[in-house]
Amino acid sequence: MQALYRKLFSLTVTFSLLVSLSTTSAQAESAAKMERAARKALADLYESTPGARSLAKDAKGILIFPEILKGGFVVAAQYGTGVLFKGDDVAGYYSTASASFGLQAGIQKFGYALFFMTEQDLAWLRRSDGWELGVGPMITIVDMGIANTLSTTTSHKGIYAFFFEQRGLMGGLSLQGTKISRILPD
Repeated sequence: MQALYRKLFSLTVTFSLLVSLSTTSAQAESAAKMERAARKALADLYESTPGARSLAKDAKGILIFPEILKGGFVVAAQYGTGVLFKGDDVAGYYSTASASFGLQAGIQKFGYALFFMTEQDLAWLRRSDGWELGVGPMITIVDMGIANTLSTTTSHKGIYAFFFEQRGLMGGLSLQGTKISRILPD
């Protein structure tokens, strides 16, 4: 039993260091590179999911994380950087990070986009000093079946989340406990 605790402790330390190093390197990532990746991911999302394009017409802001890396064994961590668009303009740069503990193993890459449908929800993001998803405005995760029929007549308020480009093998995608923080890239 003591060997198991040591192993869990070493995994926790390893993932803490991984997330710490990822955060530092993301801060050094150029704003231009982040914007190019976000614009491409958003165009790809619109191409594959007509409901996302329809929703974008009324969204007050779209926060897109083109690539998030998640990995772990029992203890897992995920991290990525993204861009907030208000219309066609860049309104800020953000990171997304989370850690979890439980029955899990694997590595995975994916992206997600948050469509803010009201100014109040968008203001929540801007004024929070690190927003933990699941606390604050209501988020609706849109699965691919609903995404193809979603329109501005079926959605009016709140925040809509679309996952895309999922690659790798790891059980489940979740936003609960994910923290989004503003960053200042180069």
